[in-house]
Amino acid sequence: MRTPAGSDCPFYHADFHRGRQLQECRLVARTPGGGRWGPDLCGRCRVPAIQRANACTHLVLQARVRQGVLGLGRGIDISATCVRSGGPVPAPEVGCGLCHSLPLIEPESRS
Repeated sequence: MRTPAGSDCPFYHADFHRGRQLQECRLVARTPGGGRWGPDLCGRCRVPAIQRANACTHLVLQARVRQGVLGLGRGIDISATCVRSGGPVPAPEVGCGLCHSLPLIEPESRS
């Protein structure tokens, strides 16, 4: 679904049918201790970029709302783990390296 920031996110949900005013981030809602989400955080969230770069089915994302000082610096912290490798993924855009290994490119031999 398209977020208020204009990007497509599989975790954003909005329902304005017949006067409803429901907007939620289902990723923050399913993360224990995810925090209080607001639609203003969609513009600072990395999840749409991660989903575009890495569509691995073994990647599990978690999102927590980062509270800033006096409302400044508020954002979303994303952490990722791989179910297959069983460990944290430091760069979710790239992946863990086990699920989708990069092909080795042989250098061309010069004659």
